[in-house]
Amino acid sequence: MGLEDYLYNTIFLGVPLITYIYLIIIAVVSIALERLITRYLRRFAKRTHLPRNVTNNVILTCRLLILVGAVASLVKVGGLPTDWILYFSTIGGAALGFASTKTIGNFVAGLYLFAIRPFRVGDYVRIGTVEGIVEEITINYTKVHTIGDNIVFIANLQIMDRDITSFSYNSEEVDGAYCYTFEVGFDHSVSTTKIEEIFNATFEDCAGSCPRRSSYMLTRSDAFGRVYTIYLYVKKPQDIFSLRPRIAEELFKRWDKERTKTQ
Repeated sequence: MGLEDYLYNTIFLGVPLITYIYLIIIAVVSIALERLITRYLRRFAKRTHLPRNVTNNVILTCRLLILVGAVASLVKVGGLPTDWILYFSTIGGAALGFASTKTIGNFVAGLYLFAIRPFRVGDYVRIGTVEGIVEEITINYTKVHTIGDNIVFIANLQIMDRDITSFSYNSEEVDGAYCYTFEVGFDHSVSTTKIEEIFNATFEDCAGSCPRRSSYMLTRSDAFGRVYTIYLYVKKPQDIFSLRPRIAEELFKRWDKERTKTQ
């Protein structure tokens, strides 16, 4: 009996030596692939300024996919009977389909949101009926801090079915300020000149609360009135919760006073 026959019958219990070599190669390739993909994703996230939680979720997902692929390869090369593979696949698939339909949907929706990026962390948005600042985006849900100081968790699958409005002119801090835009409308009872005076007086009074002076622009005008877009600058995203209603209150107070004069 040769050395190869001895190893085949005694040490490896009937499993060819080449099979163990294949198993080792699969394990090494899987580990190397995981390291390369993780390194690439971290560099990509740094280059595109992805939030840390988003980066970690994407990396975790890739690791799970690599693990599943590695296990499937090891099982196939290791010689597990086909009947057992089919049995476990059927049971696992049924359980996964029964219990994780929404989870898979949220996962796919999360990947879609990461790809199209309709909003980012720090944006002031309206998602359906929920309005506030996006604080976190994960693979399964999006966390929104509302003006009522509540935290709302919205499943990513639900976001796909809702209208999304972003009020962020620039979601990243530029020159020490975040900029958000809002619309305000007036009828034609007050002249354009007076409305401009109202804006300037209001922004002057609130200048101490803003890192940069707020501004406005006439967006559209029709037979019913004029609509202006206001650009508000804040030091922190949460500051918009107090600044926005304050600006609106001051604008309409002055507008009501001017309207009363014309009547």
